[in-house]
Amino acid sequence: MRSIWRTLDQDTVRVSVLICVSVAVVGVSYGVTAGSVGFSLWQLLALAILVLGASSEFLFIGIIAAGGSPLAAILAGLMINSRNFAYGLSVGSILGQGWRRMLGAHLVNDESVAIATGQSTLAGKRAAFWLCGIGIAICWPLGALAGGILGSVIQDPATLGLDAAFPVVIVALVLPALKEKITLIAVCVGAGVAVGTSTFLPAGTAPLVALLGMVAAFPFREKAR
Repeated sequence: MRSIWRTLDQDTVRVSVLICVSVAVVGVSYGVTAGSVGFSLWQLLALAILVLGASSEFLFIGIIAAGGSPLAAILAGLMINSRNFAYGLSVGSILGQGWRRMLGAHLVNDESVAIATGQSTLAGKRAAFWLCGIGIAICWPLGALAGGILGSVIQDPATLGLDAAFPVVIVALVLPALKEKITLIAVCVGAGVAVGTSTFLPAGTAPLVALLGMVAAFPFREKAR
């Protein structure tokens, strides 16, 4: 496996480092936000290590903070992370076999897949995937830990504006996908449904109902074929 690192060019390394630094910064926001809504240090750190998915973790703590049930939070997180199934299909051939495949499956995320698929050779894809994936697996929990510690000494995290971290990060993660018309339709319908039903549904369940936006986008998908 050591030989594949020689295939990395400086641009790929630079982009991977920038991604990992950005992930660590977002991890700090996650740690502070999770701590401010009642998660202990070990809980938010365990979540960061085991789930390793920023959007699903922010959604999980957001639902819990809104008074939603843990089951609703888990289901919402699983729905968000279900996209990794498609990611796994696209990079499965570069993960290797045995323990490498098991570890690699845990490192599959938006960033590691994007940087891997941007390479022209198989060796380059493998090297880029492992570099970015391992970097994120280290930087995300470290950022979360730093945020958790920082949150323990901040009496009111809202004074720093970190209470806005959840919606801002979710919007930032969604924006690139809105370039596709079908996705934009699904998001708009889902957002409307979530806002309209949040007044009478149990807290935390509106995001799940918002998935109906996917159904509304199906007819447009058929037309696009």
